[in-house]
Amino acid sequence: MFWDKVASLYDGTETLINGKVFNSTGKVVATEIEPDDLVLECACGTGAISREIAPYCRKLIATDMSGGMRKQARKKCREFDNVKIGCADIMNLRFRDETFDKVVAGNVIHLLDDPQYAVKELVRVCKKGGKVIIPTYINDKNETLRTSAKFLAMIGVEFKSTFNIDSYKQFFADAGYSSVSYHVVEGRMPCAVAVITKQ
Repeated sequence: MFWDKVASLYDGTETLINGKVFNSTGKVVATEIEPDDLVLECACGTGAISREIAPYCRKLIATDMSGGMRKQARKKCREFDNVKIGCADIMNLRFRDETFDKVVAGNVIHLLDDPQYAVKELVRVCKKGGKVIIPTYINDKNETLRTSAKFLAMIGVEFKSTFNIDSYKQFFADAGYSSVSYHVVEGRMPCAVAVITKQ
């Protein structure tokens, strides 16, 4: 798996290319987390967001399909006894409906063939009144993300979708979600954090 091969280099590359956003996104996500929350994180990668969430929740189940990424996440979160790292498929989550207070999926939906179905799964396992938090890189005026996507495609990563802030908002509107707020983490490749409140 591609992500297994790059797992040990991922943080360094992200920090070099887009450090401000990479280091700030998890902090923005953490502002949505409360002390009693049971949190599911899908596509946790190396645990960059996980380690920001962990101090603020009751329990975090951080998942990724890549064993290499899970290994890095375990290292990053080893100081937290409320974190469990496991494998889960964002397209087929094996959790009951309305299990989690918060559900997080960072920088993954642009890689999926059917991102709207993935969001539906995330919302399904979130409790009513809970929040689904989806950070995603967006195009800036200089088209940095589009250029990066072309480079990543050459080494085996395929972006199925790219968004700017307007098309990102439209993505959720088209899927029927009306109670959505947005935070933009500014930087070389900005990240839009969508927060769906489940009705």
